[in-house]
Amino acid sequence: MAIKQKTTISATIKSSNPSHSLCECSVRDVNFKIDEPVERGGTNLGPSPTETVIAALIGCTNVIANKCADKLGIDIGHLAIDATYSFDRRGAMLMEEVDVPFPKITLNIISDGTATQAELENVSRELNRFCPVSKVFRHAGTQIEEIWSKA
Repeated sequence: MAIKQKTTISATIKSSNPSHSLCECSVRDVNFKIDEPVERGGTNLGPSPTETVIAALIGCTNVIANKCADKLGIDIGHLAIDATYSFDRRGAMLMEEVDVPFPKITLNIISDGTATQAELENVSRELNRFCPVSKVFRHAGTQIEEIWSKA
């Protein structure tokens, strides 16, 4: 008998915060750190919170694009994904409230699979329908540009 997965879950990520900048997190059996660079008063033991959220977009793009490609029967192989983004730091610097802290994110996505450019565009359309992290950004007003190419 197949196991039916829940469609909505509740989850917890735990943290201890030994300083004003260092956040030691645990989820499942994985531990990771979020920190600020030394020049912003941190200890540089991990990516900053804002770098972490961009990394989450890259990770989610990879996972959901692969799921979409599998569903469509398209070979995207392995993806290399780089993000270039603009970040309005006025809010983080407590200068003024900023409604859209990340106005634009560009994802350069390079596929080493056999997919054609048209097939990559099909995967991209499906990705935009299903990637939860990109939906959070887009609904917050961020423009996300994806540039898909072949290795």
